[in-house]
Amino acid sequence: MVIDHVGAVFFPGVWALRYVGRISFPIFCFLLVEGFVHTRDVRKYMIRLGGFALVSEVPYDLAFYGKVVELDHQNVFFTLLLGVALMELLKYSKELPLKAVEILLVMASADLLRTDYSFKGILLIALFYLLRENLWIKTVCGALWNFLWNGSIQGYGALAMIPIALYNGERGKSMKYFFYMFYPAHLLVLFLVYSATA
Repeated sequence: MVIDHVGAVFFPGVWALRYVGRISFPIFCFLLVEGFVHTRDVRKYMIRLGGFALVSEVPYDLAFYGKVVELDHQNVFFTLLLGVALMELLKYSKELPLKAVEILLVMASADLLRTDYSFKGILLIALFYLLRENLWIKTVCGALWNFLWNGSIQGYGALAMIPIALYNGERGKSMKYFFYMFYPAHLLVLFLVYSATA
């Protein structure tokens, strides 16, 4: 992610940096689903994501758009928050048609709010959640998702399926708040460095 953002801010013509960064979002979505499945309090999980979505918005807008507020784009935490809301809906829905309607409604919400990765990001979260017990189907669908962007570099994100497929199901060291805080902090640092050197 950091490599991707350094490329986007400082070296927009160096595509190799952006290629590396494409693996980040699928891994974030996978970890989001794991976090949702294992959390003891979905409400607190959503409040945490919502809080960091708000905290991250100004650094996100400054780093990528040079504005304090840019309403045409919202940071990835908003996408992840909508993804958790969708999983909570899907958890209690038994019928496939209802699940499909819920997925489409949340995808439309992401598109309306113009969140990072938009409706396609919600689709990936839904795929990982609904297929979480089927490793190979999940990883194949996850890999194919990266090619929904016609002519986009997101295809390199299919490589994220390698570490996802190798996940052993065990919880690692808890560093969730570090990573939550790292997102807005690194964006703010990138903006400040860019501003100082521009």
